[in-house]
Amino acid sequence: MSVRWGIVGPGRIASKVVADFPHVPGAEVVAVASRSAERASAFAAGFGIGRVHDSYRAIVDDDGVDVLYIATPHPQHRAVALAALRAGKAVLVEKAFTVTPAATREIVDAAAAAGVFAMEAMWTRFQPAIVRMRELIADGAIGEVQSVQADLGAQHPTDPSDRFYDPAVGGGALFDVGVYPISFAQMVLGTPDAVAAHGALAPSGVDVEEAVLLSYPGGRTASLLASLRCATPGTARVVGTGGWIDVPPRFHHPSSIVLCRNGAEPERIDAPAAGAGYAHELREVTGCVADGRLQSDVMPLADTVVVQDVMDAVARQLGMEPQEGPAEL
Repeated sequence: MSVRWGIVGPGRIASKVVADFPHVPGAEVVAVASRSAERASAFAAGFGIGRVHDSYRAIVDDDGVDVLYIATPHPQHRAVALAALRAGKAVLVEKAFTVTPAATREIVDAAAAAGVFAMEAMWTRFQPAIVRMRELIADGAIGEVQSVQADLGAQHPTDPSDRFYDPAVGGGALFDVGVYPISFAQMVLGTPDAVAAHGALAPSGVDVEEAVLLSYPGGRTASLLASLRCATPGTARVVGTGGWIDVPPRFHHPSSIVLCRNGAEPERIDAPAAGAGYAHELREVTGCVADGRLQSDVMPLADTVVVQDVMDAVARQLGMEPQEGPAEL
């Protein structure tokens, strides 16, 4: 039996994700929903999707859907995810999961209460090169990890009407690009003891850039940069007592890593992704749902909660006030 997927929010990211489903055994996309019937119909026609819904409630009520991929603007994740979970549908929620820790915990609690699978769509953790990196770290290839460095930045239009500068749709660097280095650091080092952030806000009140320092027990640190005004290399480095691992651009979906052991020549390890790279997280969700599991071991909800808490600390230190969406559809 195939796991039947529905798509909520047929935009640019959803188009890339759906194009990877041919690389996902046991899964099929059967429905799509948008508040615009025309937009949903065009998306369905482009990908051969059978059913079109002109409201999010309609796809939540569709008995022929097992799991929803939620790719709406960040503040809209909350209402769709809560409604889906209460209807018994699994959810894959695009990053950032929400724009407030309270909403994230609300969704996590709803998934637990309903006994239904939920996961954040942090595709980085499922990239074969990152999987290999984590294996090397666990095997002690670079000794005890002491620090993480990561940056991710791109120049986006400065038009105030652009979605990146609109707080009502979760605009700003933090929720679109900053979530990647923060989640990467959390993946490697866990929950930080302290968060220090410095950055800049746009006139609309959203962040355009921030440097973040995460502090951990034993003097371990993560130094992170996210930007909407500066293009950056998009690299990451994990440093340990026995060497380091470089993750070449763009670190959030790499095709290789470079292992540098102390006193040895660098070793490049190639591990390309299937398709555009989204297939790996889709396989994880499909397998979890088919097996009746409630969470992913690779991207557990507890990790998402920690990342949201860190982003909240960054937002507060910058003076940003994220606008969370409603709880009801």
